Amino acid sequence: QVQLKESGGGLVQAGGSLRLSCAASESIFSFTYVAWYRQTPGGEERELVARIFSGGAINYADSVMGRFSITRDNGKNTVYLQMNNLKPEDTAVYYCKGELYPLGSQRWGQGTQVTVSS
Repeated sequence: QVQLKESGGGLVQAGGSLRLSCAASESIFSFTYVAWYRQTPGGEERELVARIFSGGAINYADSVMGRFSITRDNGKNTVYLQMNNLKPEDTAVYYCKGELYPLGSQRWGQGTQVTVSS
């Protein structure tokens, strides 16, 4: 069963940067898309942060537009989330999610904590 594993979280000061990685156990093209979500402390739902489709199309949440960038390394079966100019409100557990082609079943990673201090 294909799996996703996040890494790269940590503690950073406001204005700083972090890069998260989402490594797939099989070809990244097994997924129709791979997305980053986040869930804040006490948050009921996970918020879509960024998504990259197998064809290359990309979506961003308005709150991270211009600060975050999602990219893909096909050779490493890894999707990255570069986060710049981090704000305290970016503090959350960040999850990687993939939707498998063609049936649409979903895979989630275990999450990685990002904490931004003011």
